[in-house]
Amino acid sequence: MTTESPEAQVSEAQIAVHWREEEYVHPTEAFIAQANAADPAIFERFSEANFPDCFTEYADLLSWDEKWHTVLDTSNAPFWKWFVGGRLNASYNCVDRHLATSANKAALIWVPEPESVDPVAITYRDLYHRVNEFAALLRDFCGLKAGDRVTLHMPMVPELPVAMLACARLGVIHSQVFGGFSGNACGTRIADSGSRILITIDGYYRSGDLIDHKVKADEALEEARKQGQEADKVLVFRRHPGQYASATPMTEGRDFFVDEIIGKYRGAIVAPESMPAEAPLFLMYTSGTTGRPKGAQHSTGGYLAYVAGTSKYYQDIHPDDTYWCMADIGWITGHSYIVYGPLALGTTTVIFEGTPTYPDAGRPWRIAERLGVNIFHTSPTSIRMLRKVGPDEPAKYNYHFKHMTTVGEPIEPEVWRWYHEYVGKGEAVIVDTWWQTETGGFLGSSLPALKPMKPGSCGPAVIGIYPAIYDENGGQVPDGKAGNICIRNPWPGIMETVWGQPERFIDVYYRKYNKNPDSKDWHDWPYFAGDGAVRAPDGYYRILGRVDDVINVAGHRLGTKELESAALTVPEIAEAAAVPVIDDIRGRAVEMYVSLKPGYVASDEMAGKVTHAIEVEIGKIARPKNVWIVPDMPKTRSGKIMRRVIAAVSNFTDVGDVTTLANPEVVEGIRHHVQSVKVSKGETPRKLTEAEYEELKKFGEA
Repeated sequence: MTTESPEAQVSEAQIAVHWREEEYVHPTEAFIAQANAADPAIFERFSEANFPDCFTEYADLLSWDEKWHTVLDTSNAPFWKWFVGGRLNASYNCVDRHLATSANKAALIWVPEPESVDPVAITYRDLYHRVNEFAALLRDFCGLKAGDRVTLHMPMVPELPVAMLACARLGVIHSQVFGGFSGNACGTRIADSGSRILITIDGYYRSGDLIDHKVKADEALEEARKQGQEADKVLVFRRHPGQYASATPMTEGRDFFVDEIIGKYRGAIVAPESMPAEAPLFLMYTSGTTGRPKGAQHSTGGYLAYVAGTSKYYQDIHPDDTYWCMADIGWITGHSYIVYGPLALGTTTVIFEGTPTYPDAGRPWRIAERLGVNIFHTSPTSIRMLRKVGPDEPAKYNYHFKHMTTVGEPIEPEVWRWYHEYVGKGEAVIVDTWWQTETGGFLGSSLPALKPMKPGSCGPAVIGIYPAIYDENGGQVPDGKAGNICIRNPWPGIMETVWGQPERFIDVYYRKYNKNPDSKDWHDWPYFAGDGAVRAPDGYYRILGRVDDVINVAGHRLGTKELESAALTVPEIAEAAAVPVIDDIRGRAVEMYVSLKPGYVASDEMAGKVTHAIEVEIGKIARPKNVWIVPDMPKTRSGKIMRRVIAAVSNFTDVGDVTTLANPEVVEGIRHHVQSVKVSKGETPRKLTEAEYEELKKFGEA
């Protein structure tokens, strides 16, 4: 029983639905007329009655060396196997098979960060030769064969997809580590995957600077060695051929410049290795976990079919489109929806080296105008950033998107509306996608020509996906009430296992709602996504963020995204982050951190506006204990706000290692301001219990 005042006694169900249901926004007739999925019969084809055979429609988008005999093998549940008996090669499907019709079409357009340097178009014929030559080098110089693992630690340069596709050509499993990660993080992944080869680059551009990247290779190999894994060779691409951008010496006999040894393999042709559908294609390690990282192992046939199908129907990619996903290939979004999905469909995919706001917030729209981009794909983080520093920039450029995607986290309705009206110029459809590293491809999204958009909701389930929202005990949660979103059925893009940790795979994703561990029936193995969600009566889902990203105030569960979305209804607010503070009376209280749009000044009045918005949108129960207006949020290299750091500040505890942040210098200023004000108000820090400390340490990590 809560001791809050009557006006604060709001039920959890009421809190869950505070984010009002928005009005539908419908696609234009012009979009519907050209859409890949415009026939409502697709919903029947992918209905549960037709599962799992419905997914052969995706598999048929690929070229197979041998046809499968079993669509879904559940004999070793929940280690699902798709298209068993089928054989194919991912590199062949993304490159070779397009040569007959599209050899001279751009497969990749690479946009270097320096705006004075022209974009580089790489045709499908060029890509074919580059992939073959590098595959020959990997096979003959490095001695790699099918089933071996290779770690890539690369930024957004065309050599990255070339290396990925060369690995796939040989049946070698690639593990790409986000370029912004530290050498130690890379080394841990080398050790976990058992890689003998590291592929890297000497440097790359970031916000006007040529960053020394090779320095991380030595750190990575030293860390891998500590963990018992020796690497044989380091292949180093050079950002500028013939010039070395790093101050780190090359180690003789171990480190090799690719441009010095590739000449031996010019013109080489490597026959694509025919791989079983269930053979691993790549590992993608999840970030932000404590302890040993989780290597999501993705298959060749099921994964490639799923990203091709969702790219066709949900991204609405046609071969003659110019498609730009502004994510990083170091994340699953880049694997699925920069490289494998678009190239499997034979389209032109854009790769951008730089950051969206350098040298100014007009850069993305100049690129779109110059290249004729008509499909645009980015994250809410980037959208909020562009809205903050350049809200009027899109109108200055003559580009026209037919389709836009948002990915990676829930997008607040106010931000969605700016994206639609200003970036999309009211013309583009938006698909607000929900999915995860582990899922391979989209799980929730509106089908753009057939389902209307609704700001703040990712939409209904993707075709062939059958979700349920459960409470902690496995009971079905009614519409309008928050719970844990699960997927009741397997799908081809789902990870096969956690590399080397099969028990962890079951424990993390399946054990919670499995009632019979011996069952081979897929109905008994719901996938636990770890996200909270609400289903509206119309079947649209609102994702509330990670289950861990919930602040329990006096017994009421408040999702961080709910709180942040409410704060962002204040017109002057650019970014918002909600964190918990330990409170002796309520258990936890909420503190809000916000940054302002340019031209606005921090004041008590501004903080009051945020508090009022949260009270109006959610209720008195959610009133923040403090609203802190900061010049900038501490962010990861990928642009995500690190709530863990500001939660530590609010609770007078150690902020931990901040050296890997994109802007570590902001942390000390925030800490000094927040803690000095708290102390002046008579708030004295108390020693946290071990459990409280662990809770805060984990809170809000991406």
